[in-house]
Amino acid sequence: MAIVTSRRDALVRLFRQLCRDRSFRRERGEFVCDGTKLLDEALSAGANVGAVLLRESGARPDLSTLKNVSTAVLSDEVFTWVSPLENSPGPLFSVKIAPLSARSPERVIVLENLQDPGNVGTVLRTAAALGIDLVILTGECADPYNPKTVRSAMGALFRQPFAEMPLSALKAALDGWGLPLYGAALSPEARDVRTLRLVPAALAVGNEGHGLSEELLAACDEKIIIPMTPGSESLNAAVAASILMWETAR
Repeated sequence: MAIVTSRRDALVRLFRQLCRDRSFRRERGEFVCDGTKLLDEALSAGANVGAVLLRESGARPDLSTLKNVSTAVLSDEVFTWVSPLENSPGPLFSVKIAPLSARSPERVIVLENLQDPGNVGTVLRTAAALGIDLVILTGECADPYNPKTVRSAMGALFRQPFAEMPLSALKAALDGWGLPLYGAALSPEARDVRTLRLVPAALAVGNEGHGLSEELLAACDEKIIIPMTPGSESLNAAVAASILMWETAR
C-alpha cells in the first residue's frame, strides 16, 4: 500500500476536520477514535467503522474483518498533522454516529454544563459499567465526540446510549417517559439521596463551579444531596454523578 505523504489527500483532510470541528462531526454524522484498543472495542460492539488511517511507523492491527472500509497508510509527518493526540501510534479510525434507541429509559443521568471532556468521558464510561439507560447532555457540555472525550470514555461511546438536548426540551422528554427529575444541589431543602426511590428517575448533576442552573433546578421535582462529612468541599462532578448512578444500581 502506497504511503500518503500529502496533507491535501481527501481522506487526510476529512479526518483532520472531523478531529477539530464539532459542527462538522454533526454534519457528517461520524467521529474519530484513536488506538488499537478502541478499534477492538468498536469492532466488538458492532460499531459502523467508516475509514482507517495507519501510521507508517505505528501499530498495524488486523483489519481483515473490515469489509468495504477505506484504509490508508500515512507518513509519520502527515499522521502527526492529522492526529489530535501527541505521539499517537495509531490507528485513527472514523465511526458513524449511531441513532438513539426509541426504548423508554428508566435510569437516566443528566449532565448540565460539564465542560471538561475528561469528566464527560468518565461519566459515560461509568454509566456503561452500571447499566444506565441514558445519559443526557444539556447546556454547555463538552462534546461527547471530541477526541479527548472519546479517549476518556474508553469505548463506552460504542455501548452507552446518550443524547444531547436543550434544557427547553429536557423536561418534556422526561415527562413523556414518566420520569421524575432530581437535581443534585447544596441546599438546605435537599433530601439525602439514600432516602429516595431512584428508579425510575432522572438525576441531574451540574458543573463543579456553579452547580445546576436556576432554570434546571426550577424544573426538578426534588433536590437531592450526597451526604458528606462536615467541612468537605463539593465533589468532582464526575465523582458525584458516579455515586448517584451507583445508588440507582444498588
